[in-house]
Order: sequence, then structure tokens, then C-alpha cells
Amino acid sequence: MVIKTDELPAAAPADSAREHSSQAGGKGRPGAADPLSVMLLNGDCPESLKKEEGVADLPKENGLDEGEPGDETTGQEVIVIQDTGFSVKILAPGIEPFSLQVSPQEMVQEIHQVLMDREDTCHRTCFSLHMDGNMLDHFSELRSVEGLQEGSVLRVVEEPYTVREARIHVRHVRDLLKSLDPSDAFNGVDCNSLSFLSVFTDGDLGDSGKRKKGLEMDPIDCTPPEYILPGSRDRPLCPLQPQNRDWKPLQCLKVLTMSGWNPPPGNRKMHGDLMYLFVITAEDRQVSITASTRGFYLNQSTAYHFNPKPASPRFLSHSLVELLNQISPTFKKNFAVLQKKRVQRHPFERIATPFQVYSWTAPQAEHAMDCVRAEDAYTSRLGYEEHIPGQTRDWNEELQTTRELPRKNLPERLLRERAIFKVHSDFTAAATRGAMAVIDGNVMAINPSEETKMQMFIWNNIFFSLGFDVRDHYKDFGGDVAAYVAPTNDLNGVRTYNAVDVEGLYTLGTVVVDYRGYRVTAQSIIPGILERDQEQSVIYGSIDFGKTVVTHPRYLELLERTSRPLKILRHRVLNDRDEEVELCSSVECKGIIGNDGRHYILDLLRTFPPDLNFLPVPGEELPEECTRAGFPRTHRHKLCCLRQELVDAFVEHRYLLFMKLAALQLMQQKASKVETSTSLENGDPPSLESKPEDPLGPEAGSEEEGSSASGLAKVKELAETIASDDSTDPRSREVIHNACKAVGSISSTAFDIRFNPDIFSPGVRFPESCQDEVRDQKQLLKDAAAFLLSCQIPGLVKDCAEHAVLPVDGATLAEAMRQRGINMRYLGKVLDLVLRSPARDQLDHVHKIGIGELITRSAKHIFKTYLQGVELSGLSAAISHFLNCFLSSYPNPVAHLPADELLSKKRNKRRKNRPPGAADNTAWAVMTPQELWKNICQEAKNYFDFSLECDSVDQAVETYGLQKITLLREISLKTGIQILLKEYSFDSRHKPAFTEEDVLNIFPVVKHVNPKASDAFHFFQSGQAKVQQGFLKEGCELINEALNLFNNVYGAMHVEICACLRLLARLHYIMGDYAEALSNQQKAVLMSERVMGIEHPNTIQEYMHLALYCFASSQLSTALSLLYRARYLMLLVFGEDHPEMALLDNNIGLVLHGVMEYDLSLRFLENALAISTKYHGPKALKVALSHHLVARVYESKAEFRSALQHEKEGYTIYKTQLGEDHEKTKESSEYLKCLTQQAVALQRTMNEIYRNGSSANIPPLKFTAPSMASVLEQLNVINGILFIPLSQKDLENLKAEVARRHQLQEASKNRDKAEEPMATEPEPAGAPEDLGFQPQAAKDPSSPSLQG
Repeated sequence: MVIKTDELPAAAPADSAREHSSQAGGKGRPGAADPLSVMLLNGDCPESLKKEEGVADLPKENGLDEGEPGDETTGQEVIVIQDTGFSVKILAPGIEPFSLQVSPQEMVQEIHQVLMDREDTCHRTCFSLHMDGNMLDHFSELRSVEGLQEGSVLRVVEEPYTVREARIHVRHVRDLLKSLDPSDAFNGVDCNSLSFLSVFTDGDLGDSGKRKKGLEMDPIDCTPPEYILPGSRDRPLCPLQPQNRDWKPLQCLKVLTMSGWNPPPGNRKMHGDLMYLFVITAEDRQVSITASTRGFYLNQSTAYHFNPKPASPRFLSHSLVELLNQISPTFKKNFAVLQKKRVQRHPFERIATPFQVYSWTAPQAEHAMDCVRAEDAYTSRLGYEEHIPGQTRDWNEELQTTRELPRKNLPERLLRERAIFKVHSDFTAAATRGAMAVIDGNVMAINPSEETKMQMFIWNNIFFSLGFDVRDHYKDFGGDVAAYVAPTNDLNGVRTYNAVDVEGLYTLGTVVVDYRGYRVTAQSIIPGILERDQEQSVIYGSIDFGKTVVTHPRYLELLERTSRPLKILRHRVLNDRDEEVELCSSVECKGIIGNDGRHYILDLLRTFPPDLNFLPVPGEELPEECTRAGFPRTHRHKLCCLRQELVDAFVEHRYLLFMKLAALQLMQQKASKVETSTSLENGDPPSLESKPEDPLGPEAGSEEEGSSASGLAKVKELAETIASDDSTDPRSREVIHNACKAVGSISSTAFDIRFNPDIFSPGVRFPESCQDEVRDQKQLLKDAAAFLLSCQIPGLVKDCAEHAVLPVDGATLAEAMRQRGINMRYLGKVLDLVLRSPARDQLDHVHKIGIGELITRSAKHIFKTYLQGVELSGLSAAISHFLNCFLSSYPNPVAHLPADELLSKKRNKRRKNRPPGAADNTAWAVMTPQELWKNICQEAKNYFDFSLECDSVDQAVETYGLQKITLLREISLKTGIQILLKEYSFDSRHKPAFTEEDVLNIFPVVKHVNPKASDAFHFFQSGQAKVQQGFLKEGCELINEALNLFNNVYGAMHVEICACLRLLARLHYIMGDYAEALSNQQKAVLMSERVMGIEHPNTIQEYMHLALYCFASSQLSTALSLLYRARYLMLLVFGEDHPEMALLDNNIGLVLHGVMEYDLSLRFLENALAISTKYHGPKALKVALSHHLVARVYESKAEFRSALQHEKEGYTIYKTQLGEDHEKTKESSEYLKCLTQQAVALQRTMNEIYRNGSSANIPPLKFTAPSMASVLEQLNVINGILFIPLSQKDLENLKAEVARRHQLQEASKNRDKAEEPMATEPEPAGAPEDLGFQPQAAKDPSSPSLQG
């Protein structure tokens, strides 16, 4: 289990046994990591299988039969993964003995890891643990050690070094020295990424909370920086990555590197010399160090003279750190401080993420000497040799073996999913490194004599190919363009087949990497494929797009099992000899049996049916919805497929239609049996009558939406009733038959829609006997294309207008489209609809994001081909020139050609055999802004069918209200550019904005499969369901359990764990446990920064929640700085004019009101009022609430006239929307009376003063400084959190009511979208339906839907 237990919420069952340890270990002993944390810090321990034993026998007693998978029973099955822990005493040389909490399923190795991370023992790596004089085996579990019990003493014994151990030791010391240095995160290596939360919270929130309790009203400086005030036009970039104090690294050494005298000559080897190090201390003393089997000592060598004899002082130390402490006082002092700081950091700041996250900006960094990095660069660490015997990894074998692991019960499934996830993340990292090496020209091709585009590569047991159309393979499909999209389609296919997870069917590990304008596909290698010819290997499918087609019974049987979940129809096609061949996939899908006997499928690029809107077929008419929208359009390639989400939504839509038709006909039949009609109506058939109405009532509205998944539960019941009824009644059977025919089902007795992926595929022919089936299939495809345009796109626009979906940047908009199955090529259509929508103003933000996305995607397409013509030495010049043409107002930027740095004596002849990224033309240098923008507009028209009205960046900014900094962020994220963190003057007409020094790096953009933790996910969902029904406690336990399981599968860092933590924090907050809410939310923020990015919309959300919990815990200044950070990020990512900004500004305004900064508070609250009015309409309840908040501040300032004016506006809205008798209206009217009285009292006093001058007798005026409690209450209201004081009886009624609603929503929850159950976006408290825990799931814009 890769989780730091003291980081888990105390409620998590798995660590109840170790709760005290988390205090003892985590807090009491400085920096002792809990034993479980350890593998986090140093890779993964070989197989920490320690979990499974505790549970192996469990499922039986939970009423779960061994054979049945657990998902049906997740509700009851609570797993206790633990044995009781105990503590042991550790004796290490040179320090006081200390005790350590351990658990029986841990391995001895994990104690090693803990000791390597503890502040006082971190400098040891080469030691063993002895008990009673016997050495414990590294890989044995503690429970198997005889006599090990509470209070046992373990002695740390130093072991002799080997070359490998000495290397590991030096690497570990270097890691300790670099532990606070962020350069790895900026450079995007080793899964490090950035986090800035600690800059804004001044360290850990938990501890500081205790200190600040008493100082509630101490003066705090609340002035926000100028650039985040409402209305500020300034969008600086530097605050994005504030300087962290800890980063000014304490210099312990100037240089630590391998000596030039390595390796030791034979005679010295026989004296035990393993290697030599060269060190320059902070005091500028140069020393040479020998690493020997007994430890480290100084020798007498210098840079030019080899003398291996020991130098004085003759001090032999088993640890390099102790030796350096001896010879350098500065090292001793600084190293101690450094380790103290290192262990104080939150573990989530240092754990590696599962996949690399790149930063698009970085500060100017000094490049320091680093022996380990240098060594890694030259020894080309193929597969981390240190950790794995046998050198390189057989990726294919690892990927397939993990899939074959047993999965009968929960512990087995956890183990299997954990292994699959780990191998996938390792494979993705290796494939990314390999793809970069291929493009940079560091890998030899396996066919070096062919031209660059056709070359293929093998590196580290991974096969790499470039996205070009070699051998005219895709000639009929669009050539190179088709070859470029095929890999992503293929990856989607792999993802889908992996998700269906059929035993016996294998896919290849696949990663698609875009780097420097090239697309590289990395795949694991089928055993034996390289020795054989492809023609011999393929025993299923076709290698020439359907001319020769073969099939195989075993493949048909395996693929048949995927056909229902993937909605793929088993069908027959003709081969070139006119024989019928049966397939259960598209013809391109090939089946190959590897030498390992496994059945592999590859080339899954047409797993899903074609998208007819982009595939004109002569002689075929599309439905009217399509032709009206200008379809079919010719696309650049013929591989356009519908997304899986669309196929699912379409089938669901048809299912509801089917049920309606069937129910309608049955009711007509029943009605025609007039004689029994009355008895029937109150007799048995209500099951048929009421049910269709019930689900379809609420459905009718939501059917247009993408996820029209509601009503399904009831509908299924109805289907069963019909099925069982009908065995006897031929008339009902006819009803079903008619309904099936009407909706295009392939079976006439039950609803079953599947697609034939080969329809309209060029070159594929069907037998005569199937003509009817083919005709129906064509119709189905046309209907699906029409459904996308008539239901899905309008549904998306409607959701955006109602703010059920709140995109903030390009990525969140793309995510919202993809969830509804809308491909990005429809972006132009979505924008057209937004422009024509009656709610055009409320969609302003979507329009801006959409236009920005359209521009940056078009620019990305151009940039890709632009980069292919640039050689390595001209890369930074070319990229900065492109950015100048794209974003700078400078009219004629000139490109600097790379040749001007050095003069070469002779021009080298052009070589034919260049690495792919080494073209040496300079065509890129002549690009001008005018030309680029003309091309962008053309690209937008050709690709997205949208007309942009702008011929320069300034015009685009002017016309569409975009921000240049936002465009810069979007283009950098999409293309992998990393630029220098500084202020760019985009608008200067005198000099270009970018110079080549501003482009720091170009990173790969990586697409890969994301394996899922299925059991954890079911727990998460049932927890959400419980919360939505109002059972908070039970919900909380389930979510805690989910968190445990997620940690078990993914390790400690993952997007889904982030969603889990956020929800837990919210639940704890609602249940009144602020401290627990704070600690969980702090982890959620750190994780969101690390895994999704420091300015990802999700991170902005997390910052807002954290600020609320800080405020509730009386940490006011922290709450403000978090809100200011969130507002800054929001301004950078989108700008001010966004519905989310209203919520943010209300939060800021309320907190400022609480600390009596009235004028500042008004600036934010009035801005929020303006934005709410624009996006929700002047009559919305949100606006009424906004008016009330503003009125309260005016009241505090004693400006009663303004206060009255605002409160009256609010009152009018409540009265018209909710009626006179609603409590909101009454509250508002009360408040108006109170304001009027205060105003009158103030006026009297003023009159008194005027009349009597200074002798007036003035009663003291009551001015109300708001109480913290009242501010918090308002904060909860605007953030959609309601605490309801209820009696027991009310609670029962509420739960019954919620349960009834829940059934209606059950189905929409069946879609496995893990959206947030607790409202995350405020619903004005006035809305009557807003009582209680009713979920506002859809409202959370960036709850990462767990599929995405």
C-alpha cells in the first residue's frame, strides 16, 4: 500500500489500528515517516503484496461468494485491510534508540525505506536489520519473522559496499541535497511537479491553526495586489510561480561528481576501491574521495595526479555524509537545516505523480553540476537498471501478465489493478523518453537505408513508428493526414477494449507522443512478430483494408464477448475471391497469435462507427437535421469516427424511445379491451402504465441532454415485466416486434442496437444476402449523425446556458464536449449554436473560450508542420518567431537564423539519413504575422467550418474580448512549449514580445491509457449515493473506504483521489469537523496542483473550498490569500467576465466585510453583482442574494440609503420569484424594516446636531460590525452548503423525499460520471428545491468526471 497513513483521514478503517502511530510517528519524532509512506519516496518496493493476506479470506464472510465479482455487493462489502500494528525499538549507530510503529503485513524492506527517510538516519543506505543477532531477510514479511513482537529490538548493522551499493548511496545523498530544489519539476523529469500552496498558507495549515485561534480580530493586512482588483487590465505572469523561500537552496557543497580517475585500476580494485568521487566544499577546498567496500575516505589524488593513498585526516566513514561533516563545517550546518526543512514539507509536495506533468513557464535557473544527472544522460538508463535484475524490461510480457492475474475477489482485484496501473505508468514514462530520443536522433533506425519518414525504431523493447503514410497504406483515406490521426483512433480503441477487459484477448501497450511537430506511436512488441512476415502472422482481419480478409473461430468467440458492451455487430464481408468472411470488428482490426500463444488484436482505429457528417458518400442522402447544418462536409481524412460516449448516449436515447413506443402500444391494446378496462386500471397493469409515465416525465426534458440516462432503472423493470408477460401473449410480442423495428434493433424480440463498423468503409463489400441488414445499418448511422446535431450539441449549449456545465478554459470545454460524445471538429457548430442561442449573453464566456480554442487549435495545426522544417539548432529561434507572429503587436518580427552564433569552416553535405527532427531548411524564418493569421482563419474555416473575423492578434483580442496571456497559455499547453517566467510586452509596437532566450524548452504532449480502479470507484459512487440520500455518516465511511482502495491501486497521487479528498473535506465540514475538513482539503489542493497543474480550473476550485474551511477555522488572513490566489489564476486562465468569478468575488467580499474592510469589500461584491446580473438575468435568485450582500456592507458603513436601495431590489426579486409568503421574502422584508429604522435614527441624530449645535445630547448609534458567525453563514449559503436544524421526524420525511427523488436520478447516476454530490456551485438559498443535501452534482464544472 503506497500511502502515508498519517495522511489518511483518521476515520479510514484501514488505519484505525495505527491512529496513535500517526501522532507518534508523524508528529512526535521529527520527520519519521510512517512505515507505509516509504515506497512513495524511493520508487516502488518490489511487490508490496502485504495487503492481500489480511483480506484473502474475507469476502466469504461478507456474503460474497468467491466466484462472483464484487461490484454487485459493494454496498455491504466493507473491507478491513489490516492486522493490529505494534511498535519495535530501533538501535542505529550514533543516535538515541527510538521506537517505530509497524504492521505485520509490512516487509522488512519498508523499515529500510523509513530509516532512509528519517531525518536522523537518512544518510544510511547500505545496512541490514538484525534481531537477536540474526539478519532479517529484506523481502520477508514481518509476520513471518519468529519472535518479532511489541517491544522487540532491531539493530541497524552497517554492511560492506559493492559498486552498486556505493552508486545507490551517492545517488541517495545527491537526492537529499536536492530535496528542496524545484528544478526537476520545472524540467519535467522523474514525475516531479510543482505546488505553490505552502507559499500562501505559510507552512502546514493544521499546526498553524492552533496558534492563530486567539487572534481572531488582530489587524491583518488584507490589501490585495493591484492586479487582482476588479476592473484591473493588468495580467502579469510572474505571480503564477511565486518564489518559494525554501528554494533559495542552502549550499552544502559546490561540486559532487564522479572523478576522472574512475574506474579503479586492477591493483586498487584488489584493495577494495569501488569508485572515486571529486568534491569541492563550500569553503572551496578540493578533495578526492575513495568509495571502498568499508566506506568512504579521503585520498591524495588531485585533478592531474593519481595517488590512491589515504590523506589526512585518516577518517573512514561508512556514510559519505559523515565524512563530509568532518571536512566541511558549512556542509555540517547546512545539511542539518536542509534535512529539517525536508521533513517538514507536506508529503504530497514530494511524492512522485503517476504520469509526468509539465509546466509551461519556468523561472531563469542556474544550471548546476550534477553527477547523477550527467551519469544518467550518458548511460541511457534503459529501464532503471539498478532496481531490476536482467537489465531491460520486457514491457509486453509485463503488460500482459498483469492482465492475467486472478480477479475473483476484492484482494485479488486490488492486486491486479495495482499491478496494471504501475506497469502502465512505467511504460508511459519509458515510451515518452524513447519517443523524444527517436525525434532527437539518438536512436538508430531498424531500416536505416530508407528515407526518414519511413523509418521505424526499437528502443528498450518498445517499437516506435512515425505518423506518416508509409507505403501508401492510407492512400484512400487521406494520406499523411490519415496516418496522423490513426494512432489516436487506435489508442481510443485500445482504451475501450482494455476497459471491457475480456479474458484471453490482448491489446498492445500503446502511447502516442507528439513532440517537435512529429507524432510518434510507441507500442509494446508482440513476441515473434519481428521474425515473421505480416502476411503470415495475421490470422484474422485484413492487412489491405478489406481486399484479402481472413477470420478465425477463436477470435470470433473472443470478440463476440466484446460486441455487446461495445455495440459492435457481428457481420459478413466479401474478400477478393468473393467468399463470405465473418467478422466481429472492422476489417482493419488484425488478429495475431504471438509466440507466447496469446491472441493479440491491433490496429483498432475503426472500433467505432464512421461519422457520416464528415464522410460524403455519393448517392447517400443524410437526414434533414444534417443537411440543414451544412453536412456532409468533406474532411481531410476518411477516418472520422463517432465517439464511444456518443454511441452510448444514442443507444440510451433509442432505449427510451423503444420503451415509450412499447408502453404506448400496450396501453392502446389494454384500452381496446374495453370490457375489463376499469378493473385493469386499478388492477395489475399499473406496473406498465405508471412506470413509463414516471421515468419519462422527468426524462422528457433531460432526453435532449447528453447523458439522458435517467429513468433507465424503471424502464428496465418494465422491460422485464413485458418479457415475462409476453411468453403467453402474442399481441404483446407483436408490440415488442414493432417497437424493435421502429428503433432499429437488430433483434426483433428484445432491444439490442449494434453498429457495423465497416459500413461506408472504402474497399469493403458485403454479400447479397445481407443487403437488408446493410440498409438498416446505413440508416442507423445516419440517425446517429443526426442525433449528434439535434440532441447532443443543443444539449451542451443548454447546459452551458443554465450553468450546469461551467467551462473555464479550452481543456474544460473540450472535456464537456467529449463527455457528450461531440468531437472537437464540431467546435465550429457548437459556436454557431451559441451565437444563435436566445440566451446569447449568458453564453458569453462559452463563446470566448470556444473562439480562443478555435484559434489556438488552428495555430497548433500550422505550428506542427512549421516545426517539422526546423533543425535542432534553430528550435528556440523558430518557436519565438512563431509566438511573435501569433501574439505580438510588433508589425514585422525578424527571425534570427541559428548560423549567426558560430561560423563553421565548411558546410557539411546534406545527408540523406537524418534523424526525423533534423531538416535544415530555413523556410520558417520568412513567416509574417499577416500570413500566419490569414492561415489561422483559413484553417478555422476548413477544419471547423467557422469564419473568424480578424486578420491580426490585436483584432482578434478586440473583436472577441480575448486575452493574449490566455492564448499564450493555451498554445503552450497544446504544443508543449515552455517559456521563461517574465512580463511580456505583447502590445509594444517597437519591439517583438519574445526573444529566443525566452523559449526554455519543448516538451512532449503524451496520450496514453488510464487504467481504472473499479472497486474503489464503485465505493465512491455508492458513497455519493448515500450522501445524496442524506446519510452523511454512512456516505463518509464509504468514501473513506474508496479512498483506501484508490490509494491501494494508484498510490498516493491521482486525479480520482483528489475528487475523493475534496468530497471527504466537504462532508467533514458539513458535519462540523473543521479541522478534518481543512486537512483533507489541503491534500486535495496539493494533489490538484501536482497532478492537474497549478492553474488548472480544478485547482482554482480547490483553492476556493480551502479558503472557506480556513475562514471557518478562524484563519482569516490565510483564507484571503487563498482567495486572492484563486482570483489571480482565474484572471490568467480566462479573465474577469465569467460566472465563476461572481462566486469568487462574493467570497472575497464577504471575508473582507468580516475583517471590516468595507470599501474593498464593496468593490468585489458589486463586481459579483454585475456578473451575476449578466449571466443569470436581473431577476435571478442569485442576483437577489448578491443585492442583499451589498446592502449588508452599506449598512455597516452606515450608508443606509444605498443599503435600502439594494435590499429593495432583492426584495422585489424574491417577491416575484417566490411569492409573498416565502421565508426568503419575509426575511428580506424584515431586514428592510430594520434598515429603515436605523436610517430614521441616524437622521434624527443628524437633525439634533443641526438644531442644537455642539450641546446636542446624542444617543450612541449602534453600528454593526458583522460577527464572524454571520459572515460564515453567508459564505456557506453562497457556496451552496446548507446546515439544516431538523427534528427527528423532519429528518425521516426528508430522507423519504430524498429517496424518492434519488430513484428518479438513479439512472443518471448509472452513467459512471463521478460528479460531485455536494453542491459546489452556489444555488441561491432561496431556491425552494435547494433544501438539504439535494445534489447539485452537475453544477460542479470541473469535478473531474472520472472517465475523462
